[in-house]
Amino acid sequence: MSTVETEPTTTPRQVEPREPALPDAACEPTPEELSVLSPMERFAFRFSRRMNRGGWKRFWTFCQRTVGMGWIRLCTYNLMRVYGVEHVEAVSHERPLLLVANHRTFFDMYVVSAELFRRTSFEKRLFFPVRGRFFYESPVGMLVNLVMGWWSMYPPFFAAGSNPLPEKREFDKFSMRELVDLCRQGRGHVIGFHPEGTRNRSPDPYSLLPPKFGIGKLIREADPQVVPVFVAGLTNDLTRQIRRNWTGGDPIRVHFGEAIDFSRFRDRDGMRTYKEISEFVMSRLAELAERDRALYEKK
Repeated sequence: MSTVETEPTTTPRQVEPREPALPDAACEPTPEELSVLSPMERFAFRFSRRMNRGGWKRFWTFCQRTVGMGWIRLCTYNLMRVYGVEHVEAVSHERPLLLVANHRTFFDMYVVSAELFRRTSFEKRLFFPVRGRFFYESPVGMLVNLVMGWWSMYPPFFAAGSNPLPEKREFDKFSMRELVDLCRQGRGHVIGFHPEGTRNRSPDPYSLLPPKFGIGKLIREADPQVVPVFVAGLTNDLTRQIRRNWTGGDPIRVHFGEAIDFSRFRDRDGMRTYKEISEFVMSRLAELAERDRALYEKK
């Protein structure tokens, strides 16, 4: 494991994507799946999906790696510590990469993606599956998706999370198909996923919630490259977090682990296998948590 704490001498050159983020042959929702959404939700979904295709996706990716990375870097540079980025460089960038991370704050994946843009040069197109309750239910939610994620908070899931909407489970069938497609094919696809399914509010920064079986199902069906990421040191208070960058505070740590080998599950399927894969993923996150504990836990 290595640490990267010095400024790069030059900014890595980014290569513009040459193919649509979502191919024209991508799966489409059925009328039955769309029918469970409200008119506002259908509009938000269709608009966000358009923003994740072709030239629009290239434009918003440009915004992510310039404006987005810039303001996150400005607010965190004194506190940021990144470990193991060579593990991300080592995977094939011709295939999708699934980043599985612990989830303690609203800003975990923003920081992770900003550091990837800053420290690596391979082509990236980001997707972050989210709960649709907020981001797809109102113009305010859509605005947050634009300002914070450049429309990358896609695809939406409505019947999952701490406040599920079971009547929308039919639409989630499409979202799962879409997510499997994004994880199965697409040069430069980087998908950020929280196996815990919800934010961990425990005061112990090294605790992990039990994983949801959905991550196991996704990995088994799509077979993406999977890199675990452990994040610590962030707070949910944005103003306080920005102030800490200049007044001092806990360092922000991002640990990338080695790509996970799932070959032991290759000839197996079913709910039990999904559960075992999910637990295997969490065991790798727990290993990264212990590395961070050894470096930073106050004695």
